[in-house]
Amino acid sequence: MEQSRAGGHNYEAPHARGRSGSEAQQRRAELPGSERGAAGRSGGGHSAPGAAAQHADGSSAAGRRRVLVVVAVDAEKDAVARGLGGDSRFDVIAAGVGPVEAAVSATAALAAATPHRYGVVVSAGIGGGFPGRAAVGSLVVASEAVAADLGAETPDGFSGLDKLGFGANRLPVDKQLAGELLAALRAAGLAAHSGPALTLSTVTGTAATASELAERIPGAASEGMEGYGVAAAASRYGLSFLEIRAISNAVGPRDRSAWRIGDALQALEAASAVLKEVIR
Repeated sequence: MEQSRAGGHNYEAPHARGRSGSEAQQRRAELPGSERGAAGRSGGGHSAPGAAAQHADGSSAAGRRRVLVVVAVDAEKDAVARGLGGDSRFDVIAAGVGPVEAAVSATAALAAATPHRYGVVVSAGIGGGFPGRAAVGSLVVASEAVAADLGAETPDGFSGLDKLGFGANRLPVDKQLAGELLAALRAAGLAAHSGPALTLSTVTGTAATASELAERIPGAASEGMEGYGVAAAASRYGLSFLEIRAISNAVGPRDRSAWRIGDALQALEAASAVLKEVIR
């Protein structure tokens, strides 16, 4: 499988070895941004740390922080790599589809980097935007990562892990970095929004579900399949976390004619170019 890199190092997840990158890309192109099938999986990640001396906080001897960027599939990885332009502080991995693959691959990459751990972990990719919050072609910088379908159905409606007392449905982002990134994206002339980024294992396909999510999670801006999983890995290691979604389709009824995957990948590339200037 062909692996593109943005500087740094490359880790290939075991489940992805031997897959055809071109076949995966062809099948991936048929899916909306917030829905990626297993055919789009491609491994990627981090191997041994770079030669540059690293401090315990993930910064290099020059004081610049190392960054792990986790995407789902190669198309996203390529877009991020183009935006980063070979900046060696960044390692970009294609973890696979869904929160479990994202969490496992991100954790493996972080563990492989020990003791030269990263300073920042970023979940990036294309996804769905909630109407009235994030239009197709725009960007969302998450204000928090939300596991929107992790919980139980009850007679009174959905109850998340937090309400059930079994854990947390929401994980924080680095507020300062998120604010700086949002401001920088807007200064660069890019349409960018802030709000909760939802993670679901089953993406939304009806107006009723979209409405229920928007009502249950006020301000919900985007929907993807990996963010919360990456956030969980970053949280376990005590690292700063960001999530960036480039919007390819509206959350709601499936309308393949309205998907704009190419536009979203271009927005993701542009956002990555800004990201490398914000994280220092």
